Amino acid sequence: MPARVRKAVFPVAGLGTRFLPATKAMPKEMLTVVDRPLIQHVVDEAREAGIEHFIFVTGRGKGVIEDHFDKQPELEETLAARGKTAELEMLTAGLPEAGQASFVRQQAPLGLGHAVWCARDIVGDEPFAVVLPDVLVQTPGKGCLAQMLDVYDKRGGNILAVEPVPDDQTKNYGVVATGAADGNVFPVTGMVEKPAPGTAPSNLTILGRYVLQPEIFGLLSSQEKGAGGEIQLTDSMLTLLKTEPFYAVEYEGRAFDCGSKAGFLAANVAYALARPELRDAVIAEIKDLV
Repeated sequence: MPARVRKAVFPVAGLGTRFLPATKAMPKEMLTVVDRPLIQHVVDEAREAGIEHFIFVTGRGKGVIEDHFDKQPELEETLAARGKTAELEMLTAGLPEAGQASFVRQQAPLGLGHAVWCARDIVGDEPFAVVLPDVLVQTPGKGCLAQMLDVYDKRGGNILAVEPVPDDQTKNYGVVATGAADGNVFPVTGMVEKPAPGTAPSNLTILGRYVLQPEIFGLLSSQEKGAGGEIQLTDSMLTLLKTEPFYAVEYEGRAFDCGSKAGFLAANVAYALARPELRDAVIAEIKDLV
């Protein structure tokens, strides 16, 4: 049996320049989809998958993320005094227990691979998940990470969530080359970051959810800068692929790229429509607008 995945790394040090001026003084991860910050959505996904330790790789100006996952006695006392038990339970249910959240600084924006490497001492010598807050995945049943861990529990190795995109869009993503499918699971034979048009090995793109073995840290420590002048996680995964198996999981659900304005707005609509108390009102507002 493969070692259990207990820890997840959340890279949250990005500057959020695509959402200026909203992110001038507020981390992009705290932008809300309906009534929950992006970071809360992905932490909830990880918790549902059985993750016990949440590791946030932060940067300057991100202290509000740490505050969000801490107790606020004054607010909690006020809610209790006013009899707002539902609101109080909602706040406390989303908090990690004592010792379950760790925060580490990425002092410079050197790429996703560098952000993951910054968590090495907290992760230690065990497999772990990486969850990008820019990507929300709405699923009809189990969350995306839980689906991935079901595959990991059976096969071990390293797991990537993937989704198909039109061929003319592969140039915008990391793309996997695969062997023959076993249901929705593909053995990974190669990876390429943002391939030139017409050169992609498939139309399966890496989503922003990973389950990785700890050997990746040793590779990241000596990884040279790649695309964009950054330390790319994909480059070290390609090296690890030479010695360890990787599997791509075509998850069930729909992803929203909340790093783009259109994707963020679409996520707000989709998540609002999934709420019974909001659905009819949101539909009526959309009809008025269009």
